[in-house]
Amino acid sequence: MKVAKQKSDFATPFTVKNAITKGDLFTKLSGIIMGLGNFKNGQFEKSLIYFAIEIGYIMFMIKNGFYYLKMLPTLGTRKAAEVWNEQKQVYEYVQGDNSVLLLLYGVVTIAVTLVFIYFLCDSLKSAYKVQYYKEKNWKIKSFKEDVEDLFDSNLHKLLMFLPFSGILIFTILPLLFMIAMAFTNYSDIGDHLILFDWVGLKNFKTVLGLGGKIGQTFWPVLGWTLIWAFFATFLNFFLGMILAIVINRKETKGKAFWRFCFVISIAIPQFVSLLVMRTLLQRDGAINTLLLNAGLIKTALPFWTNATWARVTVILVNCWVGIPYTMLQVTGILQNVPAELYEAAKIDGANPIQIYFKITLPYIMFIMGPYLITQFTGNINNFNVIYLLSGGAPVEVGKTAGKTDLLVTWLYKLTIDYKYYNLGAVIGILTFIILSIVALVTYRNTASYKDEEGFQ
Repeated sequence: MKVAKQKSDFATPFTVKNAITKGDLFTKLSGIIMGLGNFKNGQFEKSLIYFAIEIGYIMFMIKNGFYYLKMLPTLGTRKAAEVWNEQKQVYEYVQGDNSVLLLLYGVVTIAVTLVFIYFLCDSLKSAYKVQYYKEKNWKIKSFKEDVEDLFDSNLHKLLMFLPFSGILIFTILPLLFMIAMAFTNYSDIGDHLILFDWVGLKNFKTVLGLGGKIGQTFWPVLGWTLIWAFFATFLNFFLGMILAIVINRKETKGKAFWRFCFVISIAIPQFVSLLVMRTLLQRDGAINTLLLNAGLIKTALPFWTNATWARVTVILVNCWVGIPYTMLQVTGILQNVPAELYEAAKIDGANPIQIYFKITLPYIMFIMGPYLITQFTGNINNFNVIYLLSGGAPVEVGKTAGKTDLLVTWLYKLTIDYKYYNLGAVIGILTFIILSIVALVTYRNTASYKDEEGFQ
């Protein structure tokens, strides 16, 4: 009976609330001295680990943490200066505060504190669990058995530890730093590259407003970004789908040869293909030269000097690069459409157009709906195609963004070329918000979400 009860114990709520309300004195004190409850009940190794975590956190906070938290509201006030040393009779350079480091270390300190709070709560729950086991006269696991569980029932925790740590350190922390940067005046204006302040929502007003140069640039760039993402996604999809259907027909001869002809364009690294196309389409490039020599045109075509030409060109070149991917994916889907559906439709007298709209297209959209959303969001952030092809050209004098710049390439220019780090962070946040809304709304309206078993 005890074993059966112990197995049913998985439903027992070992929570922080129960540890505080139902735990004994040692369990409650584990919220102050981590590992005390485990130590009292014989789990010495685990208690030492918890206690070491607490000691490490306290030492970090005493040495650096409290200072970084104290400096976080101001981001520093002392400027670098030269001070006269009366004893040495020389000027000495006195280093001032560095707001970038103070902001970074402040964010890291907050993150470390949150991780410590997690372990503190885990210590309380662990202390309450071992107390509960002891009260029920159940076997309390030793440290060796806990380690063995990491390779058995808790294997998922062991396998997820390194990936989660990597996400926390290399993804979440930089994102938090960037978000915080959006509320400062960190830029090349004045002396704000070393010492800067919090400015609240001022940067958002600058980007979203129409009064200044940045605001007047943001909305046209946003509009072009959405237009580009729409055409770059749906042209690739529909043209690739039509190509796959045509090649997949029974009447088409040499299917492998035709697929090879289109796939060869993606066998070459994309950045090489894009740079080659950029060179070919220059005013004095190979394409204009051939057309001029053949007498087909009288003046060079303005592929990168006219806004309309440049935008159409990047869309068409993107189709050349992207259609083969869609063709391969749709080919795999078409080969898995149940043949009985087509046979039944033909028996009912359906023509090829009706079969396409009633069977082929719904089946493809059911499977590729989430992929289309991914492609759309990816095209909004498609840095490579725009930067390597046009570089944002054409660019008007005095503008920070060109006619083919997307939000992501404009963000790059603002931070690298103009050093408007705060405005770049704002644009990054706004891009994330736009992508989140588009992705969530469209996905919840796809057949893949509403009817997961529709074609099973």
